[in-house]
Amino acid sequence: MAEEQSGKQTAQLYRMVMPGHLCPYGLKSKYLLERQGLEVEDHHLSSREETDAFMKRHGVDTTPQAFIDGERIGGYEKLRVYFGLDNPEKEQTSYQPVIAIFAVALLMALGLSWQMYDSIFTGRAVEWFISISMCFLAVQKLQDIESFSTMFLNYDLLARRWVPYGMLYPFGEALAGVAMTAGILLWLASPVAIVIGLIGAVSVFKAVYIDKRELKCACVGGNSKVPLGAISLTENLMMLGMGLWMLPG
Repeated sequence: MAEEQSGKQTAQLYRMVMPGHLCPYGLKSKYLLERQGLEVEDHHLSSREETDAFMKRHGVDTTPQAFIDGERIGGYEKLRVYFGLDNPEKEQTSYQPVIAIFAVALLMALGLSWQMYDSIFTGRAVEWFISISMCFLAVQKLQDIESFSTMFLNYDLLARRWVPYGMLYPFGEALAGVAMTAGILLWLASPVAIVIGLIGAVSVFKAVYIDKRELKCACVGGNSKVPLGAISLTENLMMLGMGLWMLPG
């Protein structure tokens, strides 16, 4: 048998590979199986009729479908569960979005500082880091304001009293971030940052540390998997501190 000869466990994968459509989850499933050390028998479903016949034969509604040792495992998500990469019974959380935002914002701030002052260790680099982070976070929210505002209502104290605040918040954050990055309109940007940073910090502190609620943070937009907690509080305190620091004398 092929499995005995190669010393590898064999998986059969059925995925759509058509002239006008190449299933991305099929490619991801193939890569995952190979990464787990399996020999993959890659079967292409090259037409709609062939795909429909396959799904009818196996009683499934989607492709790709992977089989290991003759047992049907399923599609890409089922494969991740099978290999222990995901736990469907545990609610998924991730800090990846905020880590990515803060890391890129920091690198951009250091790059700007080097370009402008021939040094990365400058006070302006710290200001740029915070203001650029605010811009990135605002963009995340502006992609789907309705979804963001709905999640925001779970914990923000002002939004609960005045619902439109949740719709206006991303614009205020973007305005403050852009203005502080450019060093202009600080008479407007600083108070905006102070207000939304202070309200946000108080709201997060109450929800997490007083009410002991387990919520997702709307900081990176709706449908976020980022837990509401220390990072969310830090974000708001950074915004508050930036507003106070750049407040015109």
